[in-house]
Amino acid sequence: MVLLAILLVVFHLGLIFSGLVPNLFSRPIHMALALPWILILGVGAKTGVVTRVTGWILALVGIGACLYIALNESALADQYGSLEGDLQIWIAAALLIVVLETARRAIGWPLPIVATLALLYGLFGQHIPGEFGHSGTPLTSFLGTLTVAEGGLWGSLTGVSVSVVAIFVIFGAVLNAGEAGQGFMNVAAAAAGRLKGGGAKVSVISSALFGSISGSASANVASTGAITLPAMTRLGYPKRLAAAVEAVASSGGQIMPPLMGAGAFVMVELTSTPYTDIIVAAFLPALLYFFAVWIGINAYATKFNLSGIAQDDRPELRDVIITSCFFLVPFVVLLWGMFIVSYTPQYAASLAILAGALMLLINRHLSFDFKQVLLRLEQALCTAARQVSMIASIILCASIVIGVLSITGLGVKITSLILSGSGGLLWPSLLLTALACLVLGMEVPTTAAYVICVSVAGPALIQSGLEPLQAHLFVFWFALISTITPPVCGAVFIAAGMIGEDWLKVAITAMALGIGLYIIPLGMIANPELIRLGSEPVLAIVSALQVGLGLAMLSFGLISAYRLPIRLVLMMAGLCVIFVRVAGSLF
Repeated sequence: MVLLAILLVVFHLGLIFSGLVPNLFSRPIHMALALPWILILGVGAKTGVVTRVTGWILALVGIGACLYIALNESALADQYGSLEGDLQIWIAAALLIVVLETARRAIGWPLPIVATLALLYGLFGQHIPGEFGHSGTPLTSFLGTLTVAEGGLWGSLTGVSVSVVAIFVIFGAVLNAGEAGQGFMNVAAAAAGRLKGGGAKVSVISSALFGSISGSASANVASTGAITLPAMTRLGYPKRLAAAVEAVASSGGQIMPPLMGAGAFVMVELTSTPYTDIIVAAFLPALLYFFAVWIGINAYATKFNLSGIAQDDRPELRDVIITSCFFLVPFVVLLWGMFIVSYTPQYAASLAILAGALMLLINRHLSFDFKQVLLRLEQALCTAARQVSMIASIILCASIVIGVLSITGLGVKITSLILSGSGGLLWPSLLLTALACLVLGMEVPTTAAYVICVSVAGPALIQSGLEPLQAHLFVFWFALISTITPPVCGAVFIAAGMIGEDWLKVAITAMALGIGLYIIPLGMIANPELIRLGSEPVLAIVSALQVGLGLAMLSFGLISAYRLPIRLVLMMAGLCVIFVRVAGSLF
């Protein structure tokens, strides 16, 4: 297992330092390295003889098919997406089946079902009457575009997974294998532990820091929640509040730069916007989200008389300084590489990985323990391999959908439907898109929901007057709301299970605390200056102050113990402050 992990990590890092590698070589090898971690070593692969045997068969078939593509990439590139001979047809079919089953074992049925329906539409959609049918595509061209060209499995999304997402996932795994996680907790406890509702605020800060590198709400809840949930319980927090705080704070990790749950890197590819521009644009909205959560915690702390963390339970200054270095050093290297010397994000992250790996050699006591170092390296390698493989399975399956949309023109037809259904007006288009994101986000992972939704709804929003980055950030945020919104709210389920509370009570509290998740993307539309920190910093900051004031009023009115009429006035006033554009009209 460790050897497989080493192979996967070395391959992806090697791509960064080796220069240009043909896409039809690097992307199939990426899939081949990911397959064993899902089909053979995955949790579901170890239950039942049939599952284990089929896992091995599918992995071997998939690896063989990937190697065929990689070793024949030059000849296949000259075929321009058309298959030649029965062997290539069988290989194409095998690749699609393996991708669908790998995704099913990794994340469940919904996304593979969507991809299967897309394939069926591509194969038989010519028999559908009316405007939603298509003219038909020859089987060799349809399968070839998806499997031997750069328009399906090996398209730009998979390229992002190979060259950028994998590197940042490895970076996060290296940090988490050492003392960085404890450093996050110590910094959070030192910064907010003494404040009213300090236990919850520690959870918010630590989850924001941890989420900035993990990008997974579920992983965030499991990691930081193991420490913060018992701590909040000991301080007398109601269980529903403690679990809601952790779920909401952890969900924010997927909108917090630099990782953004892999969304930032996909956005780079889909919008042709530099990565640094995207994380700068996303920074103020993410900050406002955590600010709204902070205000909500203050309101709950007043309502339930929740105190801060006792002095004896807060870390000493020496521990804070030492453990913070375990994440500050790699982060400084990352930021220096991206913003000072203008390296590509993946090259800067690779240097940060090397810095983080060096930090694994010592512990918080500044001592060297050879056995501990080996265990940390093993943990970093295996965690990185599992997470890279999980994301690869999602991206590859979503790429089938995107490929079919492109081949058949269905995306253009759905865009036309949205425009006609909204009368060409912006806000009805936004509401239809938000509903689609919520429904799809309930069934598939955030990144996949974002990719599919923005592929069909993004053009409609842009035609309605939005800037491309505005439209993409709007869709990305609304693809995330299902993490705390019933009936399927993954972060809430995990937090409620960890603390032993009814998930519905937790979800209701989480929705109140996380009100910013629903309002801020709409605020980005009403106040487009909010995402222009890089180009118009003064306007962006004024807009952030305006939206922040409105969020504070809205959050406090929603949660506080004041009488209902006062709360309603606060909430209405908050909405007015958010949606009345000030910055753009004053300057």
